Amino acid sequence: MSSGNDCQPQTLTKPALGEREAAELVDRVFGLKVLWIRSLPSYDDQNFHVRVSAEGADEYVLKITNSEDSQEPDLIEAQTQAMMFLSAEGFPSATPYLTKDGNIMSLESGGTGPGSKKYMVRLLTYLPGTPVAKITTNAQILYEIGRLAASVDKVLSEKFKHPSVKSLHRGQFIWNLANVPLLDQYIYALGQNKYRAVVEQVIEQFKGKVIPKLSNFRACINHGDLNDHNILVDSSSASLENPQYRVSGILDFSDMSYGYYVFEVAIVIMYMMIESPDPLSVGGHVLAGFESILPLSAEERGALFLLVSGRFAQSLVIAAHTALLYPENKEYLTITAKTGWKHLMTMFEVGQKAVEKTWFETAQTYKYHAPA
Repeated sequence: MSSGNDCQPQTLTKPALGEREAAELVDRVFGLKVLWIRSLPSYDDQNFHVRVSAEGADEYVLKITNSEDSQEPDLIEAQTQAMMFLSAEGFPSATPYLTKDGNIMSLESGGTGPGSKKYMVRLLTYLPGTPVAKITTNAQILYEIGRLAASVDKVLSEKFKHPSVKSLHRGQFIWNLANVPLLDQYIYALGQNKYRAVVEQVIEQFKGKVIPKLSNFRACINHGDLNDHNILVDSSSASLENPQYRVSGILDFSDMSYGYYVFEVAIVIMYMMIESPDPLSVGGHVLAGFESILPLSAEERGALFLLVSGRFAQSLVIAAHTALLYPENKEYLTITAKTGWKHLMTMFEVGQKAVEKTWFETAQTYKYHAPA
């Protein structure tokens, strides 16, 4: 759920094309006739699911990037090249349909008149599957998602060498977990209440206990947004009582940046907690899957509680801030808030030691038993 390139979401303009305009764009830029089109929910880009009359793959996602990120072509190039690289490596990632000029993207005007903005446009293959947010997760899929998160970051960090990769050094990017302290400038959006007090506590503890240790964490490229809407799954068993899932799609690479392996597992734990009826139990299964690929150091493990709390704070504060700017999109922007505040408050009520005990003991059981 990106919110602009650096730390100024207020400068962002979300595209607002109608379905007819979007269909005309697909025809003009990509040379494809749209048979059917519908808008998809999004945070600050604009997405359409389109069906075309081409041979072979006939479903795509038209992705129109917000005005601010559209000014960073190297960054979008890196994200798209990473998707293509992962697909070639066997991951279920979308790939771009080339423009009529043979490019992976095109900068297009979004409207008429002197003040019209320009937006980067891509047409990506449509990935089938059900978002994790719409299933009842079990230990098996949580473990698989943990493995996926580690595998994606590991292969990107070790093998992805495209020249555009340098653009992923996004020092002030508000969604990078290292930048939890930047939330200070948006916290006003919460008003004065018990929630704000907890977020202030998270930020202060983060400054004191996480920031000084960053240099001890292992650096990598982070996907950065493996949330419950960006991971698609399908069921690989007919059992309704105990469905076995596999990941069928990885979406939205717009939050990619250089970070640390432990950031990715913390982000996944936080988002897998959102819809869970037993949120504190989630972390152990995700951690076990992640550590089956990349075991964490003691220092990295010791930061997990505050990193998960920090991601809750980022999601809740930035959503509140952005909802003030775009009230018409408030329902989508505040999806996380429906349960997120409750889960963050519970984590702090239960306390770091007890939460870590649950996570680490659950992860430990996988060392003696294969995942369900």
